[in-house]
Amino acid sequence: MAKTVIDCDIEDHIALVTMNNPPVNAQSPDFHIQMMEVFDRLSDLDEVWAIVLTGAGRIFSAGADLKAREGRANRNEPGGQWAHLRQGRETYHCVAECRKPVIGALNGPALGAGLAVAASCDILIASETASLGLPEIDVGVIGGGRHAMRLVGHSMLRRMALTGYRAPAAELYRLGVVEAVLPSDALLPAAMAMAAEIAKGGLERAVRARDILNTVETMSLRDGVRYEQAMPAATPRGDAPSDR
Repeated sequence: MAKTVIDCDIEDHIALVTMNNPPVNAQSPDFHIQMMEVFDRLSDLDEVWAIVLTGAGRIFSAGADLKAREGRANRNEPGGQWAHLRQGRETYHCVAECRKPVIGALNGPALGAGLAVAASCDILIASETASLGLPEIDVGVIGGGRHAMRLVGHSMLRRMALTGYRAPAAELYRLGVVEAVLPSDALLPAAMAMAAEIAKGGLERAVRARDILNTVETMSLRDGVRYEQAMPAATPRGDAPSDR
């Protein structure tokens, strides 16, 4: 049986998902599978209205588990590499496509594939020790650039990708990438409080708003506005049900 590397606790309509693959929350094949299972399940649980995603220890996620990838038995078999890459992609997509809003609580560095997970969240807040980086250039590959484009501008992206530069939390706040920078012990309480604020609106409101935003993100301005106008109005916040 695979070791549990993704923990999930649910209380008061909020799910706390913790990446727990010490020492750096590297993304192994088991990590990929369990992330998909957890987020797909949370999509369907009516008792969950908002999600907080964080990492155990001092690292959010240091990216792909290179040792596990090299040691995977079927990676060199016909089709094995494609299956591995697809599994990695779905680790980010399951967060981005989850029906519930996701707050990323960056407890430390989010690097490479870890940055991709962070970029798949709806809202980011960071500890003072957090950073974002694309260190793949140091091992002779490139990756995470498309996800980083959702967070940083042209020049910063290329600096990160071409030099391995890690943007610290204070700079991320200055650039508007994260909503707040907090001491480590204040990060999770702040993330949970933000999730509780989202959950006040109820399940229908949270699901509908996230679906609309995800849909219009890749549309032209004209098509996006037209789509939003065509969507039925959400339940007013004051009339949101207290339970489902």
